[in-house]
Amino acid sequence: MGLPETVDFARNFPVLVRVQGPDPKGLKMRNHAFHQYQSGKTTLSASGMLLPDTLYSTEVAKRIWDTDNGRSSMLVMTVASVIEPFLTIQHRGNLSEGLPELIPGAEIDILVEENMGVNSNDGACSWLTARLLKMVDVPISSLALQSLVEASSGSQEKGWEFGWSLVSSRQPSTNNTQPQMLVTGKSINTSQMARSTTRIAILGVGFHLNDVPKIGISPLNKRGEFLLAIGSPFGILSPVHFFNSISVGSVANCYPPKSTNRALLIADIRCLPGMEGAPVFSYQNALVGILTRPLRQKNSDAEIQLVIPWEAIASACSDLLLKEPQIAEKETHINKGNLNTVGHGLLSSSNGSNGLCSYNHDHFNSPGPSLLPIEKAMASICLITIDDGVWASGVVLNDQGLILTNAHLLEPWRFGKTTVRSGTNSEASFLLTEGSASPEGEGFDRYQKSSILSFPLADDQKGYKVNSLFHGHRRIRVRLDHLDPWIWCNAKVVYICKGPLDVALLQLDSIPDKLSPIMVDFIQPSLGSKAYVIGHGLLAPRCFSPSVCSGVVSKVVKAEVPLYYKSFLPEVSQFPAMLETTAAVHPGGSGGAVVNSDGRLIGLVTSNARHGGGTVIPHLNFSIPSAVLMPIFQFARDMKDFSPLQNLDQPNEHLSSVWALMPPLSPKPGPRLNLPQPPLEDNENKVGKGSRFAKFIAERNELLKGSSQFGKRERLPNQILPSKL
Repeated sequence: MGLPETVDFARNFPVLVRVQGPDPKGLKMRNHAFHQYQSGKTTLSASGMLLPDTLYSTEVAKRIWDTDNGRSSMLVMTVASVIEPFLTIQHRGNLSEGLPELIPGAEIDILVEENMGVNSNDGACSWLTARLLKMVDVPISSLALQSLVEASSGSQEKGWEFGWSLVSSRQPSTNNTQPQMLVTGKSINTSQMARSTTRIAILGVGFHLNDVPKIGISPLNKRGEFLLAIGSPFGILSPVHFFNSISVGSVANCYPPKSTNRALLIADIRCLPGMEGAPVFSYQNALVGILTRPLRQKNSDAEIQLVIPWEAIASACSDLLLKEPQIAEKETHINKGNLNTVGHGLLSSSNGSNGLCSYNHDHFNSPGPSLLPIEKAMASICLITIDDGVWASGVVLNDQGLILTNAHLLEPWRFGKTTVRSGTNSEASFLLTEGSASPEGEGFDRYQKSSILSFPLADDQKGYKVNSLFHGHRRIRVRLDHLDPWIWCNAKVVYICKGPLDVALLQLDSIPDKLSPIMVDFIQPSLGSKAYVIGHGLLAPRCFSPSVCSGVVSKVVKAEVPLYYKSFLPEVSQFPAMLETTAAVHPGGSGGAVVNSDGRLIGLVTSNARHGGGTVIPHLNFSIPSAVLMPIFQFARDMKDFSPLQNLDQPNEHLSSVWALMPPLSPKPGPRLNLPQPPLEDNENKVGKGSRFAKFIAERNELLKGSSQFGKRERLPNQILPSKL
């Protein structure tokens, strides 16, 4: 079964929920990204799901609805946030007092496809009147969301908001339309907002479908697992255009981490306002949960899509909803096929082709959309902190505790970022959690007996010095997530690249057992091939194991092969110098891994693109290809020969131009032809925009050529060649 069949199955359940009622002062639209307001009447909408009678007790539903007239009925589930503005004051404050009531004149309707089924493509829809039966708080999810927000919030500028980025905190305040902004110690009732965001509404509708397919419940979801959501973004604005739109993605992370009781799922999926309440399915045609309003980071417009698992909802409403469907055949809809969304990648392995990094790993032969290689790669990703404040990601290279990360974590001023002391976009307070262990703590006995370094550090090598800033002045710590509980280790700087590449190496002071080095693929990835970004981006990493975001390789930028690569790449004139992917990358993900479908490293995450105002563009990011990192992996074999690293320190005008987002260098021009010149304009002060731009580009190119001569090691000031990344 492929993706079209999965979509056809899922289309049997989604609906559009419309709520409208009197609103003379126009206050009920607040905290909603879109609405309709006309003649003192406000209309809001969200997505919803028709619940088949196998997921709830029909007898309890009849008692709640107080109906025994034999008419057919079904239940609809949606988010409570679309209905709460129209509740009476009494029921807003106390949801436990009987059947919730709407204010006079308010009404709820749902939009369904007239011929809901596998092949209903005629687009005909019908509005049906619905009745509010129950408002359900989901305590396990609201507490998890509250904990997540409080752990991830930092300064006033880096707080978190509940709601879509289109509900801007910068919009006029005449109607109090700002979303709630949350900062640790300064929250505007964080607990109340978390409860409201995770609250579910149960509706009753007077019709029944006889041919609703049987539905299963998705088992424990894993990071990287396929997700499909069907909802109606901006539904009331034009249902013809937006009703039951498809969005696909994957599970980025789960909260709490390493728990069998999932309270929240972090979804790497592109959603728009109005999709809250949409059902989310796995590739097995099984229900995962319900989309709710996202978290949004202030001043960055970064959104975290949240899914409330069905198990959490059913547990909170156990008198009505069932955790498991009332069917005997629970494996009816398991997909044995190969979805092209999570299928095998197109990249081949090159391990052992040139004698580099022949690590021993299991071979993956599982058919279909197996996540085993991705799970294996997750064990190679670690968290790096400096002074327990600034954080980034890293990659384990060998079983001796060598870690690859970005140089801008250690020397941010070289890359146009703020200093380590003042922090970066990934700054956050960082504390040990109950699921963590420290070398200084008791019970920390999983280290090798001979954990003292047996090789000389980089600053002991002749002719090579490490920046003295990191000798006793900064505390670098690394968290390894491959064991339970997590392990913390102190680390030292081994290498910081002085050339154009944003790479650095760390060495663990104590080496734990069972390290899981990354596998590497030096072959250039194919355009459009699957790419998974694994790292500790955006949210406070003390809350999570590494997150996984999926996308494709969108661009491979090439450059001329340097001389010292000729032994690795004979008879090759160009090699990949930069990878661009569509997978989401957020602050804190720097130093993470880009892996292919085989779980092999194809790139090191380095930077995002930004808008002119500084806003990060998560789905436009740049990584250093594995082919460029060949000297790093050559050094990682025994960590005794530093000559490959010294080669990386050499200036390279081609790599510099690529990573400065400059045009490719062109050969020196030949003698200029003596052609007749056009007459000059009479007005000498009048200079066209095109002329000014051409002059600017010419000056930039001259500066680039003059600053990248081999053998000249002087550092350029930032204003001469600033990077656009």
